[in-house]
Amino acid sequence: METTLHRQLKEHYAGPQAEIEVTVGRYRIDIVDGQRLIEVQHSGLSSIRDKTRDLLKQHDVEVIKPLIARRRLVKLEGEDGAELSRRWSPKRCDRLDVFHELLYFTSVFPHRRLTLRIPLIEIEETRYPFRRRNRRRGQFKVQDQQLLSVVSEDVYRTRGDLRALLPGSLPKTFGTREIADAMGIDRWVAQRIAYVLRKTGTVKQCGKSGNSLQYRFAPATRKKSAVAKKVSLKRRAKASPKKSTRAA
Repeated sequence: METTLHRQLKEHYAGPQAEIEVTVGRYRIDIVDGQRLIEVQHSGLSSIRDKTRDLLKQHDVEVIKPLIARRRLVKLEGEDGAELSRRWSPKRCDRLDVFHELLYFTSVFPHRRLTLRIPLIEIEETRYPFRRRNRRRGQFKVQDQQLLSVVSEDVYRTRGDLRALLPGSLPKTFGTREIADAMGIDRWVAQRIAYVLRKTGTVKQCGKSGNSLQYRFAPATRKKSAVAKKVSLKRRAKASPKKSTRAA
């Protein structure tokens, strides 16, 4: 069953001429805006990895993956019961959590036809006590989620967009220890970041220091301008030997 949050996000990102819930080939697409297909993915990106890879063969695709910056919890007495309490959850996400989402999506991102949009949002989540058989007490079931606000938004299209998340203070050659120290994060988080950077081609492994892998940022790829391409073709034509037209 679709949550209010999913519906609100579709309405938020659909343009005035966009269509919602459209069948494209064998897939159901959240939003179709002209030639662009837009998927709002509230759960993990891994669940739409194959779908996205397939769609990218013929379409421009934008994946919207919200991260919950703050969650207000509303506890009910029962499924249709009275409200008992409401509070802000201590659990939060920030923009670095994009690396957690990309762990199982690096075979798709980056791609020239793919845009990954990551809004940080505040939501309200309504829940009530729910105990399944052979489960401990304290379990709950989410009744619904609603959007309160969009706090900020990041857009990722290239590996350079991922590189921009890392501080410029990193040395030329670095490992996960340097990433952790420079960003003020735990080592295990730095290891996930390094994994995603390596799998997306953002960094290249360049050796080891003890048991720690060492990395360097991969050189940025620049598209040749039309003038540069023309000059390159002229040089190639001059360098290649002319074929003889004389009959053997």
